[in-house]
Amino acid sequence: MELGVTEERWKAIITNDASYDDQFFYAVKTTGIFCRPSCKSKPPRWGNVRIFQQASEAIREEFRPCKRCKPTGQRLPDREWVAQITNYIDAHYSEKLTLAHLADMCHGSPYHLHRTFKRIKEMTPVEYIQQKRIDKAKELLTRSDKPIAAISAEVGVPNTPYFITLFKKTTGQTPSEYRQNQLHGNQ
Repeated sequence: MELGVTEERWKAIITNDASYDDQFFYAVKTTGIFCRPSCKSKPPRWGNVRIFQQASEAIREEFRPCKRCKPTGQRLPDREWVAQITNYIDAHYSEKLTLAHLADMCHGSPYHLHRTFKRIKEMTPVEYIQQKRIDKAKELLTRSDKPIAAISAEVGVPNTPYFITLFKKTTGQTPSEYRQNQLHGNQ
């Protein structure tokens, strides 16, 4: 049964009060993760929180257990955790993403996240983010006539010269060359 977010429960969440651990679990809509009140993860926004009486209820609503506080008493398998991180990156690639931010959002340490992600995906989180941004840029270059600087900003790389360098390093072409080749290749 889903419970409401009361002042008392909210205070327990933001103060990581372990005395509430057996009374409820909280889930964060934006991350898809649920925790114990005592979890030391970054405090969520009030409006993004859902409260559950049982861990099984949060799981039924498709929330995943936190890797940090282990609300089900079991460790989340590494592949599932990396899938969670990958889904977060896929949804937020255009934002400023750091290893520390990803670790906070996915409730783990930056070191463990980096090591586990690289083992599972065979690339670092930063490499994955860059690949996601380049793939999106390719799509925008092919399907729009937006200026390179606008595309750069839209995919999360506000520094246009850096974006051009990264794009060329990844694809072997500048964004302009890529766009031209796509236009001539599609005629």
